[in-house]
Amino acid sequence: MSNPYQSPSNYPGSQYPQQQYGQGDGTGGVIPYKNPYALIAYYTGIFGLFCCFTPLPLGIVPVVLGIIGLKKRAENPVIKGSVHAWIGIVLGSISTICSILFIIGLIISLANQR
Repeated sequence: MSNPYQSPSNYPGSQYPQQQYGQGDGTGGVIPYKNPYALIAYYTGIFGLFCCFTPLPLGIVPVVLGIIGLKKRAENPVIKGSVHAWIGIVLGSISTICSILFIIGLIISLANQR
């Protein structure tokens, strides 16, 4: 096992120590900063879930961005974020269903008042 902090040798035929991949930054690779679609889908999915009485597009956006994030992940496996994309898709779908149910309930309530 070689010491990664050791200075390179001046002897011919010696090699530099190889870099270790997959260590990332201080977040440990948890936040997919190279896949912004998945990250935005995740955050808008959470926001849309708590604000499910808002207009319908707030639930559709994380679904679309999550699908784009999954496609980017499939194109380049080095990019992380498939879990964030899936969470965005699921929460966006739940938010969309809640918004549709809210709109249907609003229409029924307005129709019964007349």
